Amino acid sequence: MKTLIKNIGLLAGITEAPRKEGAAMNEVGCLRDAWLLLDGDRIADFGSSRPEGELPPSGVRPSDSPHHHCVAVPPLPCRGWQAPQGEHPLPDALPSSDIDATIDASGGMVIPAFCDSHTHIVYAGSREREFEDKIAGLSYAEIAARGGGILNSAALLHETSEDELYRQSMQRVREMMAAGTGAIEIKSGYGLNAEDELKMLRVIRRISETVPAVVRATFLGAHAVPAGVSKEDYVRKVCGEMIPAVAAEGLADFVDVFCEEGFFSVEDTARILEAGAKYGLKPKLHANQLHVSGGVQVGVAHGALSVDHLERTTDAEIGCLRGTATMPTMLPGASFFLREPYGNAAGFIREGLGVALASDYNPGSSPAGDMRFVMALGCIQMRLTPEQAFNAVTLNGAYAMGISGEQASRAGAAEQASAPALGAIARGRLANLIVTHPGFGTLGSLAYLYQTPFISKVILRGREYPEYPSRARVSFAGMR
Repeated sequence: MKTLIKNIGLLAGITEAPRKEGAAMNEVGCLRDAWLLLDGDRIADFGSSRPEGELPPSGVRPSDSPHHHCVAVPPLPCRGWQAPQGEHPLPDALPSSDIDATIDASGGMVIPAFCDSHTHIVYAGSREREFEDKIAGLSYAEIAARGGGILNSAALLHETSEDELYRQSMQRVREMMAAGTGAIEIKSGYGLNAEDELKMLRVIRRISETVPAVVRATFLGAHAVPAGVSKEDYVRKVCGEMIPAVAAEGLADFVDVFCEEGFFSVEDTARILEAGAKYGLKPKLHANQLHVSGGVQVGVAHGALSVDHLERTTDAEIGCLRGTATMPTMLPGASFFLREPYGNAAGFIREGLGVALASDYNPGSSPAGDMRFVMALGCIQMRLTPEQAFNAVTLNGAYAMGISGEQASRAGAAEQASAPALGAIARGRLANLIVTHPGFGTLGSLAYLYQTPFISKVILRGREYPEYPSRARVSFAGMR
């Protein structure tokens, strides 16, 4: 089925790059007066009705110009997006034949759906009481030391059936998709024993098979040490019992560890990551949330796809990350909710690094999955430009989940359906998109008007959401 989206005021996020770093974080390929053609669940083509090479009026910021890279700098000569060398240029005319359906954007923007690369949305019940403890002045560490936090969630999850856990989790997933998120990484970590960790991962698999968003699963057995067990014994169980069981059922894409003082040391983390690597689980890592923990260094040493949190870093972490394939991922929602420092995203970018932003949606420290608000926090609290924040919640988020153009291009033809590329507007990428209301004409408006409803339509796998039936079991198995 071919679907044409026409009358697009601004088509933003055009790139073939697998990620953005340094100065490129400030660039977003865009077209004014654009159209976008979908073929099934993929982007087939796009173009603009403006004459190629038309320049913006004198004095117009690139973020507002007709053809630009949305670079947040003083006015400079700007050209329209151009196809990379070797690719066919933009079509001369709007497609007019063989179109099965048409969507009129009515002057709104079309952007890639958000890619949330760090969540804990499979959990049971609520930790609202701890919210009141935080208001009373208790810190995250103090609540955990009293048996709250992760251990509280583990106790609730243990008493919850798999079906009920799936039901509760699906409410959050639907909420996120309706808010424009088209790719979600989901972690285990509230089980803390083999049976309950596997229960969580089976729920994540059920979610991935029944929703149009792309879902990636992470085994986070090393989230905390359960009560009554020594850390040494628990690490041994994670490595020798849990990881083999997870791998035997093919339930996870990644392995993660909470590398932090009072939780798991650098040495513990290295043991667990090495055990995961034997079963093909690529590392992602919780690092430097509460202390400068050494988590970044151990993550990079083991080829982590991302190191996440990074509220507390030094020049040593920046130097360690420079020139690597590891994506620094910061979680401003947790900083906001816990009143903790925000990660040094702007400093990382000045030093030539890329940054992804994710929601950290979880019951204790970031109970929200609105990636538009995460983008706004990136601008308001972390002093990112709108273009930098946009790249952080789309393309770089996809990279931090292993679903950007680079990873998908490595897959063979038979694997393409299960390794779709997301996070950008490009031919062949999965058509997970947001169509905004007409009043939103720049990327800055998304962050500036952060509470004003902006979504006209969410499109997932080429179809408008929530067109997918919510009760029928529509299988996306093999298309993860």
